[in-house]
Amino acid sequence: MAKKKSSSGEREGGGRPRIKTSHERVKAPRRVRKGAAPGATARPAGAGLSPQARLEAKEGWSVASESAREVATAIAVAALEKKAMAVEILDVAGRVDYADFLVVMTGRSDRHAQALAGGIEEALKKKGVRPIAVEGLPHATWVLIDFGDVVVHVFQADSRQLYDIEGLWLDAARLPVPVTVALPE
Repeated sequence: MAKKKSSSGEREGGGRPRIKTSHERVKAPRRVRKGAAPGATARPAGAGLSPQARLEAKEGWSVASESAREVATAIAVAALEKKAMAVEILDVAGRVDYADFLVVMTGRSDRHAQALAGGIEEALKKKGVRPIAVEGLPHATWVLIDFGDVVVHVFQADSRQLYDIEGLWLDAARLPVPVTVALPE
């Protein structure tokens, strides 16, 4: 049995009144990249950025802050002092909203990964920079340290290969990792 509407727009037998509108919400058609899997959509490069930031990203400039660059470099130096392996600084500014740089490195064991995380925290504390959060320390297969504009990933070799952070960011620019030279004593 169908319910009839009254003249006020309310359905007989209770229910919510029907609201009439003069416009309909129209969804824009989704664009699909050539050769993409069915259901995948394309997002234009620089979507969500200001026109200036889009131009800088297009021309290869970084939209990252200078202070974030200094923190990322300090993290890399601290990691190298603790014998971190395969240190990379990825510039993801303008591509994600949670960070400007990702610093990725490998530790040889759980204790080495813990020592790397501790050494990074200690070195940056001396510069007045403290982490917002640290996760993964107990097992130390993947330790994540969030410094706001810089996120640090300390992996053990198997975990780094499994999660392949660098592979996810193949198109991200790499900052040169500072070379530390040990002077003979």
